[in-house]
Amino acid sequence: MTSVPSAVLPPAPRGKAAAVRPRRSRPMLAGGLVLALVLLVAATLLSLAVGSGHVPLGDVWQGLFDPDRTERTHLIVQEVRVPRTVAGLLAGVALGLAGALMQGVARNPLADPGLLGVNAGAGAAVVLAMSVFGLTAPGEYIWFGFGGALLAAVAVYAIGSLGREGATPVKLALSGAAASALLGSLTTALLLTDSETFDRFRYWRVGSLAGRDPDVIWHALPFIVAGAAVALLLGPQMNALALGDDVARGLGQRVGLARAGAAAAVVLLCGAATALAGPIVFVGLVVPHTARMITGPDYRWILPYSAVLAPLLLLASDIVGRVVARPGEVQVGIVTAAVGCVPFVLLVRRGKLAEL
Repeated sequence: MTSVPSAVLPPAPRGKAAAVRPRRSRPMLAGGLVLALVLLVAATLLSLAVGSGHVPLGDVWQGLFDPDRTERTHLIVQEVRVPRTVAGLLAGVALGLAGALMQGVARNPLADPGLLGVNAGAGAAVVLAMSVFGLTAPGEYIWFGFGGALLAAVAVYAIGSLGREGATPVKLALSGAAASALLGSLTTALLLTDSETFDRFRYWRVGSLAGRDPDVIWHALPFIVAGAAVALLLGPQMNALALGDDVARGLGQRVGLARAGAAAAVVLLCGAATALAGPIVFVGLVVPHTARMITGPDYRWILPYSAVLAPLLLLASDIVGRVVARPGEVQVGIVTAAVGCVPFVLLVRRGKLAEL
């Protein structure tokens, strides 16, 4: 009998992780996904009903389906809460899927959408649009944010592809870290020389769903839909990549094409989400691990769960930010980091962090 070389096998888990986990059945996973969707619907309704300004539930309902533009409460629902909620849903889906793809492609449990310098590229491009070209409307600088994310990802992938082995996870991570440092320095240099741009940029930089213009949402929507469709179709390929390049090639997968598809989806998702809500951190890191703990290592389930759990976390954090500092608000980018870091650290310390 021919033995399989140990080099192509994934490393065996150690310690507590060596225990065999029970296999999740499809009905159980489907039921869990339905439950997550129900929770997401509840969070969406709360996002429409809760805010710094009091709006009765009856006015929320009428403001959604029979709005009267002369009523202040209806205007709050139509012009403030609906765009804010939709922005949270879209940005959450994008960040959750992008984080899951990044962790699968890089085979790095700490990978997030910023690994390829996407967030840094989008931020630098937005600052350039504000400072040099004087663009202040979100519908104008969203294209710069998307273009900067695209250029940064292409540059990082090109640099990481140099050499005989091509774009390995280690080289991609190092290239992304270098690009993020360079672009972050450029962004800081531009902001220090333009106080007006700094005042506008600081609210976008921290990550926020407030004040989202419907035009920005419409501009970002096709990119997020396209990126999400590509990401969800990559589930089987991501399962093969998780076993290593040699095993994936042995299974008939085209590794380079799969990585390119994942990179394209990450660029679309991160570029649109960053331009829409700013570089919100931590969502793309913690949500895929949560999904992996529920589903196991199968990316055909990890990706849909990430697409549901991420907007749930984002909307819940945004709701918390609206009520903890009334009459003011805490930006969602701050709340997601504060809310998500505690359970994530506990998972790591207890040794139950889902392995890739």
